Amino acid sequence: MTDDAPLHRDRRRAGSFGAAAEQYDRHRPKYPADLISGVVGRPGVHALDVGAGTGIASRQLAGAGAEVLAVEPDPNMARMAADKGVRVEVASFEEWDPAGRTFDLVVFAQSFHWVEPRGALAKVASILRPGGRLALLWNRITPVRPTLEQFDAAYAGLLDEWKRPSTTIESDDELGPLLAAAGFSAERRRCVEDLHFSTADWVEMVTTYSNVLSLTPGDQAELRSRLQRCIGTMGVAATNDALAVVCTLNQASAAEP
Repeated sequence: MTDDAPLHRDRRRAGSFGAAAEQYDRHRPKYPADLISGVVGRPGVHALDVGAGTGIASRQLAGAGAEVLAVEPDPNMARMAADKGVRVEVASFEEWDPAGRTFDLVVFAQSFHWVEPRGALAKVASILRPGGRLALLWNRITPVRPTLEQFDAAYAGLLDEWKRPSTTIESDDELGPLLAAAGFSAERRRCVEDLHFSTADWVEMVTTYSNVLSLTPGDQAELRSRLQRCIGTMGVAATNDALAVVCTLNQASAAEP
């Protein structure tokens, strides 16, 4: 992410997920269980899941013992989360009213790149209880077979930038100064797992990404065809280097009114 073209300002991409809510919920991967349980820490934690989508992380957080409230701007995504038992309020985080509520844990699961970071971090600081934590989560799935070069060829002429849009904001060089300026100390936790996707599951997953959803229907169909040919019948071998950036407010920042 750069200051002259931050992803959160691309509202067309940010608003593209609702039309694919069912596909998104069916094919987006869960987070590694150990990563989630480590973030929750103890039963009864009051957690806010920001940009919750269809509630994939919300349900995992609840399964690990948290009491979860989700905030999601897209009504279709929020409806699907609610249908699965997630307590959800429909709003962008910027416009959402906490109404005096505070939380032990605020989570952005694959969603922090969709908010203006400085304003979002200030709002998080204002709703965290003493000793509360912020957790930024990302599944970082990279294909091993077929290779990145083979996938580059499949996307050529349709999408020059086809990899995950959050890659830059995840880096410590980008994220570290933002967190420090907002008064947070951060610990980076990783969980690496080897995965295998069938051809159909991989194609369905990657076509829920905002850059693909923003293509014309014709280009989406062409991309699906190319990906199927690229992958063939063997499926995709991949690595998920999942990341949790777990943050606490520095004492001086927490004491500020």
